[in-house]
Amino acid sequence: MSSGILTSARLRLPGRLRSAYIPVLATAGLLAAMFVAGGVRYTGFASGQVVLNVFIDNAFLLVVAVGMTFVILTGGIDLSVGAVVALSTMVSASLMTDGGWPPLLVVPLVLLIGSALGLAMGCIIHYFDIQPFIVTLAGMFLARGLCYVIGTDSISITDPAYTAVAQARIALPGEMSVSVSVLIAVAVAGAAAYVLHYTRLGRNVYAIGGSEQSALLMGLPVARTKIAVYTISGFCSALGGVLFSLYTLSGYGLNALGMELDAIAAVVIGGTLLTGGSGYLAGTVLGVLVLGLIQTIISFEGTLSSWWTKIFIGLLLFAFILLQRLISARRA
Repeated sequence: MSSGILTSARLRLPGRLRSAYIPVLATAGLLAAMFVAGGVRYTGFASGQVVLNVFIDNAFLLVVAVGMTFVILTGGIDLSVGAVVALSTMVSASLMTDGGWPPLLVVPLVLLIGSALGLAMGCIIHYFDIQPFIVTLAGMFLARGLCYVIGTDSISITDPAYTAVAQARIALPGEMSVSVSVLIAVAVAGAAAYVLHYTRLGRNVYAIGGSEQSALLMGLPVARTKIAVYTISGFCSALGGVLFSLYTLSGYGLNALGMELDAIAAVVIGGTLLTGGSGYLAGTVLGVLVLGLIQTIISFEGTLSSWWTKIFIGLLLFAFILLQRLISARRA
């Protein structure tokens, strides 16, 4: 009887693996179709530099979405990421411009602030058993309010070293180039993928997302893992803020309004279940590229308002949520 059960499990396993890959493959197919359609319709669209420009323009969003992936995989949510990005730009700009601090001191301080805020929210969520939506909403208001305590106007960053890094380009074959922010974002995504798929922390993240109660019964460190993912999200948000300040060379309290929704959209379009327990970091990268390519196509079109970006993202979210629902029903 036991051998029959094992044989049945082996037979079912490949199908389950295939179903887990369907959303990621769908996102990859959508990205390829959009790129081919853009190349057919617009002159100069089908080039490597266009793809690299999508990375350049969305490096900060990719880093923020990486942190959001950790949170959503546990079945949680983090609404504070956009406000933390704005706070990071304000702290960086004010310290470097008004305080005269060197970037080598400012950047670690900003990352520490973001990580500490994420750590605090993770502790409150777990130990006080409060919904992540409420706690991170409070964190969003706190971070956004602190921005206006620092200043209500935009602050330009004029530090020569910081400006040099922001304007630097790394040459690639074929007369193409990328910014330093892209290299940082790719490194973060690679490190996150390794952590999620090859470390104990990653296995615990998936286990908690699948069933927190079962994870507790198995003796997994649920408290430590949940606090860790919100700390990671806070760190990634702060780092995203640093990259955003490199992109704009300024700090402003209204920066990154709605970025938390863009990050959630990228994660969901990338195939990660909002209920947690299933998803891949590669899917999040593809989701960010899809959002960026939508903006690129609209800019090439020239006749469409930027608000069409939100419309297309909304339609894609509906489609991928329905796809996730169909896959979940099939597994059941």
